Amino acid sequence: MLQFEDHIPSIGGAALQPVVNVPPARIPAAGSATSADVVSRRVRVEDKRIINGKADVNQLVPFKYKWAWEKYLSGCANHWMPQEINMSRDIATWKDPNGLTEDERLVVKRNLGFFVTADSLAANNIVLGTYRHITAPECRQYLLRQAFEEAIHTHAYQYIVESLGLDEGEIFNAYHEVSSIREKDEFLIPFIEILTNPEFKTGTPETDQQLLRSLIVFACIMEGLFFYVGFAQILALGRQNKMMGAAEQYQYILRDESMHCNFGIDLINQIKMENPHLWTSEFREEIRGLIQKGVELEYRYAEDTMPRGVLGLNAPMFKEYLRFVANRRAQQIGLDPLYPGANNPFPWMSEMVDLKKEKNFFETRVIEYQTGGALNWD
Repeated sequence: MLQFEDHIPSIGGAALQPVVNVPPARIPAAGSATSADVVSRRVRVEDKRIINGKADVNQLVPFKYKWAWEKYLSGCANHWMPQEINMSRDIATWKDPNGLTEDERLVVKRNLGFFVTADSLAANNIVLGTYRHITAPECRQYLLRQAFEEAIHTHAYQYIVESLGLDEGEIFNAYHEVSSIREKDEFLIPFIEILTNPEFKTGTPETDQQLLRSLIVFACIMEGLFFYVGFAQILALGRQNKMMGAAEQYQYILRDESMHCNFGIDLINQIKMENPHLWTSEFREEIRGLIQKGVELEYRYAEDTMPRGVLGLNAPMFKEYLRFVANRRAQQIGLDPLYPGANNPFPWMSEMVDLKKEKNFFETRVIEYQTGGALNWD
């Protein structure tokens, strides 16, 4: 049986290992090459590939994957910081014995217990794993921005924990102590370890499939499925004018994670396009099974966080919602729906992704979701 705590140290250990899969920059020694030789070494668009590329990864242009660069620019334009959100009303609500029910308090604590470590796992996966194996500099540029956003999200959860005066030991150790959280993390750990293993390198059909599998798990299951029960729960609190500072931060995080998910899916589909031999029928069937396992694990988490109905929500509603989301993820990477006929019981969640359509959602007066210095709370 995989023990989660036995695997975490190996993630950090990979940080000390040399990069093994990205071609080094080729800088000719002085006087060692003619002008023609130097020009011939210039990066050509056709030489760029998402994985196993031969072009110099230090040369960002000429662009081949303009969609990745545009997502990087969008991420920068959507910058925010947790301290910009006023938590005073949340603090008053939390301290008021009648401010929240016990079930609502459980939802908040379980959410924070999962998310405080989940975004750290995502950052480790990017910085110590994925980044090493992607050879398109435009995509690497976005991954750097994504890693920073994961740090902001972890900061946001810590800010909420600190603001509410919660037991930090209880919240930060939930991934060890709460089975529904631990099971999700244990599901993810093997896919992290593949990419962070310093001996792992792409270049064969087997290892390229391993990379592709891990990318699918993180884009479609972790960021595209495992986060959505928590998002819906906290945003439902905000819709009832409860814990509105926390809900506002979750809304920003949802916007960021939606972009992470979409970038990951674009990356997956580009790899498929450039390496069609990886997308075998056996591999597709394996991916379908992984997504179904993800649905089962996230539903158990929904049952654990909502043993009774709360906020007008209940666990059975989330079973339908998770199947709906899983269908969407499957279709986005070219698979048939796993749960034909599944519907979305929370149509308002789609609106949460676009803050420009919800300018006054929490009765704040955010004019636009844009750089933190331009946020207007007046």
